[in-house]
Amino acid sequence: MASATTARPVLSDEQFEQLVALIKDADSVELKLTVPEHDQQPAAAALGLDPLDGQIRQVFFFDTPDLTLDKHGIVVRARRVQKKGDDSVIKLRPVIPDELPAKLRKSPSFVVEVDAMPGGFVCSGTLKRALDPTAVRAVVSGEKAVRKLFSKEQRAFFTEHAPVGVGLDDLTILGPIFVLKLRFAPSGYARKMVAELWLYPDNTRILELSTKCAPPRRSRWRPRRGRSSRSGG
Repeated sequence: MASATTARPVLSDEQFEQLVALIKDADSVELKLTVPEHDQQPAAAALGLDPLDGQIRQVFFFDTPDLTLDKHGIVVRARRVQKKGDDSVIKLRPVIPDELPAKLRKSPSFVVEVDAMPGGFVCSGTLKRALDPTAVRAVVSGEKAVRKLFSKEQRAFFTEHAPVGVGLDDLTILGPIFVLKLRFAPSGYARKMVAELWLYPDNTRILELSTKCAPPRRSRWRPRRGRSSRSGG
């Protein structure tokens, strides 16, 4: 009896049209592929990846015990990065770029990102803050409150979109998740790529391959002429 083949996930024509519409108003586009766990070692060997070349990251997420923020499309995250400073992120997904306030789009700390993967895509709005190398460790050790990781702009963004009654200092620290990040250029492939190996506390792991590019004719959002709706007028 012949074994059944698994159909590859693909975007429908309607999904592809939606993706193109999002890309034209995004700040960056990232193509992602998750490698099944049983294929991770062969894939790493085929690509010539050496884990000793990877950068170590320690990632923490913040949410309620029942993952209320995740259910509302809100990501609150902080990272420690080897030989670099820490950073914090508040992300909202999905978003429609045209519906975001012009003031937010102009912020140098805000970026609209489109992540596309086999069979799907998501558009996110992200506010990021660079931190001192000791900032995240001080919070996860209990020395400082969670809100100290986030700027005034981030806190306002969170308050606007978070469920009523949920504050940053109410959140539970989830993690850490250790991540190995490696930038590489595969032989015979014109684009640079990134490999990230996520090592979860339950001993599962995810290998993600990605490549990033700027949308055509757009590196950062600027108001369009004649589109008064973007400026609120």
